[in-house]
Amino acid sequence: MNDTGWFKSSYSTSGNDACVEVRLTGATAAVRDSKNPDGSIQVSRASWQDFLRSTEAR
Repeated sequence: MNDTGWFKSSYSTSGNDACVEVRLTGATAAVRDSKNPDGSIQVSRASWQDFLRSTEAR
């Protein structure tokens, strides 16, 4: 998979800097706070997909 670049949820509004951003690259997903663009955590794509599935159930 190609690098998707950083993206925000479609629920985020412009001017709202309290967002989580995600970047998908190969086998990993990077997650960061939009207020701290220099810091991010890396998780496996499988872990990210598991997280998303767990939030859909709520």
